Amino acid sequence: MTQGNQRMITEDNDSSWRILYKLGGLAAIIAIMGTMLDITLTFLPGWSASTVPETAIDWFAQFQSNWLLGLRNLDLLNIIISIVTIPMYCALYAVHKEARKGYGLIAMILFIVGTLVFITNNTALPMLSLSSKYAAAGTDAQKLLIAAAGEAMLARGEHGSPGVFIGFFLSTMASITLAFVMLKGKIFSKLTAYIGILGFILLMTYTVFITFVSKSNNLIMILAMPGGLLAVAWNIMVARKLIRLGSKETHIKERSLQL
Repeated sequence: MTQGNQRMITEDNDSSWRILYKLGGLAAIIAIMGTMLDITLTFLPGWSASTVPETAIDWFAQFQSNWLLGLRNLDLLNIIISIVTIPMYCALYAVHKEARKGYGLIAMILFIVGTLVFITNNTALPMLSLSSKYAAAGTDAQKLLIAAAGEAMLARGEHGSPGVFIGFFLSTMASITLAFVMLKGKIFSKLTAYIGILGFILLMTYTVFITFVSKSNNLIMILAMPGGLLAVAWNIMVARKLIRLGSKETHIKERSLQL
């Protein structure tokens, strides 16, 4: 193979990686917008965390009065954000393909598996369907059966339940792993790495607490808020860097540093 052909293959490969970096950066931006939307909704009247129902019948009533609120309270928005974020984790693995390759691969796999578990266990759309059947039921016996089915669904995938914990846990562990990869790599700043490590550890603590200890505690919310803000800041820094890496000049410079 001539040097000219080798150069063309290398340039084509670099172009493919740059496209992935740009796609990952765009995915991070969309995820940030989704997260900010979720935070904003929390402060709107009638959309706070206190609106999460306790029983299946209460969930059915919420879906009948405000089906968007019901879907959001059952993590449908979080699922959409997780799906959109997958290209970002693929891009972050690709960024570290020359160094820390194994850890980057583990983080990408953890995030994808966590997202799939999250999707599989989510009950937002099934509960919406059951709420319509409950409203249309003609007898108390039918309503009782549908309510029992709803309780079974909630046991599998209600927000803050053990059913969705594994999905959250795997996805958050993927983010923590990638933050440590950044700390040892030469692509992202150490500040980006530290922000990611601290933010996602706080979110992990919050998830463990609301799942296994208590869902209503002001102290744990003190951890959740800075954790969420740090995670958003991390995504912003990652998005900016990935888009920069998508440019030819920056990509060549960073590739030479890795080598």
